[in-house]
Amino acid sequence: MKLSHLKTLLFSAQHSKGKGFFPSNFLQGLTSLSTFIFHANQLLSFPDDSFTHTPCLTDLDISSNQLLDVSPNLFIPMPNLMHLKMNSIYLRSLDFLIDANLTKLKYLDAMKNAFSVLSKDIIQSVPSLSVLDLKFNGFMCDCDNSWFVEWIIKNDQTEVVDAHSYTCSYPPQTKDKKLLDLKVQSCILDVGFICFITTTCTNILILVATFTYHFSRFQLIYAYYILLAWLYDNKYRNKRAASQYDAFISYNTHDEPWVYRELVPHLEKTQGWKLCLHHRDFLPGKPIVENIVDAIYGSRKTICVISRRYLQSEWCSKEMQLASFRLFDEREDVLILVFLEEIPSSHMSPYYRMKKVLRKRTYLSWPRASEQEQRLFWEKLRQALRSTNTAAEDVLLLTVSPSA
Repeated sequence: MKLSHLKTLLFSAQHSKGKGFFPSNFLQGLTSLSTFIFHANQLLSFPDDSFTHTPCLTDLDISSNQLLDVSPNLFIPMPNLMHLKMNSIYLRSLDFLIDANLTKLKYLDAMKNAFSVLSKDIIQSVPSLSVLDLKFNGFMCDCDNSWFVEWIIKNDQTEVVDAHSYTCSYPPQTKDKKLLDLKVQSCILDVGFICFITTTCTNILILVATFTYHFSRFQLIYAYYILLAWLYDNKYRNKRAASQYDAFISYNTHDEPWVYRELVPHLEKTQGWKLCLHHRDFLPGKPIVENIVDAIYGSRKTICVISRRYLQSEWCSKEMQLASFRLFDEREDVLILVFLEEIPSSHMSPYYRMKKVLRKRTYLSWPRASEQEQRLFWEKLRQALRSTNTAAEDVLLLTVSPSA
């Protein structure tokens, strides 16, 4: 029998023992066939070449079978397919559409299947689609479907039949909720990725800070005090009043006996200078840093009595920094260094600012043995206190050889 002019073929609800298989030559000779309905035949699969003999096919209904999956190659011989019904075939995915080349497909009915996600690539693979029916599928209500939800709401080409009735099946906490209620805004920003980046950066920062503090904590502490000194220097630079004292004495409490036994009597009683001392002249109740700043900027000079204890003192370090900032920023002769003991250069390594001062200025060392050298020491100190030259010129005045 020749059926080359047959246009519609209905093959539905054929009862047979076991599961059905579709012969690859079943449609051979039906070259004009445009509508084929193969409904409810318990079919398990279609061979890829099932429709090679029906190039004019435009309507295909393979609903109510047990196909589970179909190959994209099955649709390659049907370039003119416009209507496709495949509901209730236990279909687990529509990914086959991506490679099926169904560019003319206008109507797709895939109700009552087992897929849960529709990707952007699936929708874009059927550019002519005008009606889409996906009712009674168990959709995944998470960010995997965020694009699909946004597309349903915004697209004006395709009618998604009863989209408002689509419900969620996964995850369990969203079961029976409406798919269109999915908050797609939370999916645009990948919170998990941001948390990962933030946590990673925080951990790296903690590790770097830990190693830095472990190996360079002394340098960091010293840099901190340098910063404080710089801030206070900038704050008080333009507020300096007339000098109330000839010199502010910066010293450590462990060196106080020498200061009060030797330095103060010679400078105040013998030479007649007016000195500013911590315990005697600082205002009670006033913040100690403000007292230090007022003392340094209220005195013509600052005499730093340097010893190992001095270098270990936080407050002495601040005093030294403020005085040295005043020296370098104002370019005035305001700083006099007096060493009570020999301090090896290696012990000065953390004190970068002081080493910078020592490279540019000659300093005084207290001679313990010779009376003649002590007299020379007091004379040089008197000259330094009288000096009003610039810092560069003052180098020539302090000619006592360094002992450290």
